[in-house]
Parts: sequence; C-alpha cells; structure tokens
Amino acid sequence: MDEVKQLEAAILERAERLAREYRGRAERGRDHILRDAHEQLKLREEREVLLAKAQAERTYRRRVQANELALHKQMDHLRWNLVEGVRERLVEPIQALTGDDERYLPFLAALLARGAGAIEQQELTAEVNARDQKRLGNDWAGFAAKAVPGKRILLSETPIATLGGIMVRSNDNRIRVDNTFEGRMQRLQGKLHQLIIERLLPGSRENGI
Repeated sequence: MDEVKQLEAAILERAERLAREYRGRAERGRDHILRDAHEQLKLREEREVLLAKAQAERTYRRRVQANELALHKQMDHLRWNLVEGVRERLVEPIQALTGDDERYLPFLAALLARGAGAIEQQELTAEVNARDQKRLGNDWAGFAAKAVPGKRILLSETPIATLGGIMVRSNDNRIRVDNTFEGRMQRLQGKLHQLIIERLLPGSRENGI
C-alpha cells in the first residue's frame, strides 16, 4: 500500500514538474510571440510613417512647384505689361520729333540717304506718311537731291501708315529698305526688349539670374 502511495505521489510530482515546465515554455513562447508582434507592429508603423512623410513631401513639392509656376506666370505678365508700357511711351518722343521740322527733316534726309545707299540702283521710289507727303511734296526734288546726290528718287503718291521715317524701294518693288520708325523698332525689337528688361527688372530670369 505504501508503495502504491509513493508511486502515486511520484507520478503527481512528475506531472506537476512537467506542468510547470510546459507552463514556463508556454509563457516564454507567448512572450516571444508578443515581442515579435510588437516588433512587426513597430516596423509597420515606421514604414507607414515613412510612407506618410514621403507622400507629404511629394504633396508639398507639388504645391511648391504649382506656386512657383503661378509666380512665374505672374512675373511674366508683369514683365510683359512693363515692356509694353515702355514701348507705348516710346511713341511720345517720336511724335515730338516728327513735329519739329528743324530736327526731323535732317533726320529724315539721313534715313533717305541710308536707305538709298543700301540699294544699288540709280532710280528709286520713296514712301512716307500723308503728313510728310504734304511737308515734302513741294520741294521733294531738292530734298532728295541734297540727301542722295547722284540718284533719282521719286516720291510715291500713295502714303503709307507710319508714325514717321521713310521707306525706300526699287521701282520694281523687289528691294525694300524700311526706315520707318516701326520698321526700325521691329529690327531692334530683341535688343529693345532686353534693354527694357535690364532697366526695369534687374536680376530677372531673362538676364540669366
């Protein structure tokens, strides 16, 4: 009987040890699983944070780029308005010049001489606006001979639309030298635009800055 009790006691003790051992294993396994889950959750959160930051950075950059484009558009509009404003004001000194015979007629003679000198023909035709036709019509022969000696230049009866200056052409109209104010400004358009930009907006993109 005692041996039976001893055996039962030994079995119970053995079972209790095994239970404690497996319980310890289970607790360690649970802790390991929890640590792994925590690490996975932490890594997942870090990835989500990085993705969120990257998305926020992309959104921020898009907004900055959009704002920069809007700003450049506004600056381009401002430059255009300033340049056009200056060009419009250039008409004023031209009108003042054409209204002063003492300054304008010698200037017109110089333009005639330059235009006629560029065409290697002896007989040419000059075109001016209606106001200059009336101004020069009575003494055109003398005016042309003094400005361009050695060439015969006729004054066209048809006026041209211009603020001032003169158009010189061959009689067959194949060669034309446009020395009107509009023609000269058109040829100087690039330099004129750059000059206005440099004076009005130093350090602008068009100056390479």
